[in-house]
Amino acid sequence: MPDHPAITLIQQFSSSLQNSEIESLQAERLINDIHSHFSKLTDISGFDLKVEYLAAVPTSKGKALGLNHAAQCLLDYRRTVKFVKAILQAIKERQALHPEEAIQVFYAGCGPYAPFLTLIAPLFSSDEIQFTLLEINENSLNSANKLIQSLGLSDFLKTAFLEDAVTVQVPDPGHYHILISETLDALLYRECYVPILNNLLPQFDSEVILIPENVTIHLSSRKNSDTQDPEEEEISTILNVRETLSTLSKEQLSSAFLPDVVIPISTIEIQPNHRFILDTIVHIYKNIALFRNESSLTLPIELPIECAANAQSLIFNYYLEPEVELKYRVQ
Repeated sequence: MPDHPAITLIQQFSSSLQNSEIESLQAERLINDIHSHFSKLTDISGFDLKVEYLAAVPTSKGKALGLNHAAQCLLDYRRTVKFVKAILQAIKERQALHPEEAIQVFYAGCGPYAPFLTLIAPLFSSDEIQFTLLEINENSLNSANKLIQSLGLSDFLKTAFLEDAVTVQVPDPGHYHILISETLDALLYRECYVPILNNLLPQFDSEVILIPENVTIHLSSRKNSDTQDPEEEEISTILNVRETLSTLSKEQLSSAFLPDVVIPISTIEIQPNHRFILDTIVHIYKNIALFRNESSLTLPIELPIECAANAQSLIFNYYLEPEVELKYRVQ
């Protein structure tokens, strides 16, 4: 293993997740130090002002993060900690099932740092694990390749594709053990997690481990209160991605929006002192998940719901065209 100082930091960070829990402050310090090295090696800090670093990249459905936002994901501390921990767990489980094989990881949307290669590979040999990268942003892919080479991790990279994950046809998809598609935002807004899974999952073996394995969106109500923990009640699950992808027909999944989720007004209490909140839960792997406010992916959104006297239903639509976004209306 190369002796670049970043490798030592990565090994310290990731091995601590593999073997035990890590204190939050220690994790933040190590991630900050790793980010400092990555920034110098790629000339991308995540806070650059170049226009080409700021712009999101259009895909067939939705948009991919621009270089800056993709680089900043590393500094979303709990997100990085939990994803790395989950991926290491998945690798170990697949190694136990396939002891004579190199574990093959397909990594869609790697961004400029490819963190789920660069933070993982230093704990293994290249005979144990191999990565295939897919990225739609050419600048991101070039940066990831530069970083991987600079860290001396090129032997872990099997191949890299400059493709749209929403439409790509993966060569020999059946030999992959793990599929990573961390291509999402809070409320699954704008980014391509749903259309990417709709394209990729049917191509891969049914036993492939998907990370994150699911995303759900939930509606709840909260009574305004002076107490520290106001009373809150979940009303409904608005979207369960894996359930939706497994139950809808190809025609439904290829339409501009998913079927309506209808909540009768009679089943919920709408009062002036009530607030309605949408939450995103990112189910990363098994018991590892991101919940409210743990990450930029799980920031809650308050809805200003107002109902006319004759209103019958609260209706949610998840649109895939022309923009990927969740909308609601009262009728």
